[in-house]
Amino acid sequence: MRRFEGRVALVTGAARGIGRAIAVRLAEEGAAVALADRDEDGVVAAAAAIGAGAMPLACDVVDRASVDAAVSAVIARHGRLDVLVNNVGVSSGTAFEEIDDAAWREQAGPTLHGAVRCVQAALPHLLASPVGGAVVTIGSINGLAAFGDLVYSAAKAGLQSLNQNLAVLYSRRELAARGSSSRGIRFNLVAPGTIRTPAWTDGGPERMARLDRLDRLYPAGRVGEPEDIAAAVAFLASDDASWITGIVLPVDGGALTGPLSFD
Repeated sequence: MRRFEGRVALVTGAARGIGRAIAVRLAEEGAAVALADRDEDGVVAAAAAIGAGAMPLACDVVDRASVDAAVSAVIARHGRLDVLVNNVGVSSGTAFEEIDDAAWREQAGPTLHGAVRCVQAALPHLLASPVGGAVVTIGSINGLAAFGDLVYSAAKAGLQSLNQNLAVLYSRRELAARGSSSRGIRFNLVAPGTIRTPAWTDGGPERMARLDRLDRLYPAGRVGEPEDIAAAVAFLASDDASWITGIVLPVDGGALTGPLSFD
């Protein structure tokens, strides 16, 4: 499939894991992809591995100037932006009693406010997209049910509300009512379950042992792979989902269908 031929996509948190898999999938389907991450060496390596003109960008979503510069660089090279994927999420598992202002800023800031900054910077270009803009945000099943990790979960839940409100605010109907000829922007959110990313595989023997246990607990018989999320993102960002906006799509191996222990 070449669903993104001629289109330009920006993926944040793209140096590794889910973000990198999303960038690979969009590039395979024809998109000119810009990969943004605060890990400059990692994002350069990821872009080089993709090839095909993939564009690495050093970008920290907690810094508005950095986000603005990244979007400006994409426009300077390609002249347009059609797809934005918000993939940054920070989790430290801070115990509730130990959550102070710094812990809240360090986790909720990049996860929730980082997405806001990215959407705001990309907004005029997404509105100008001749095919209609698409924003896909990576949430979590932690935002849908109580799986612990309170700050991270609260931020992911906030992303769902943000997604729904923006889907209405920048819908074609609402823009037309304001006299705009834009085709509008579709906003959707993917909520992954446990995904086999470097956060798990580089976490030492204890983390790997826990991941092995989760393999057996998921109704689908395994934890997810980054490519599972990339496939969902590619669908929601494509014209195949042209009548889908404002949704939360769990990609969770059945975790939300029944009791699942993450202890």
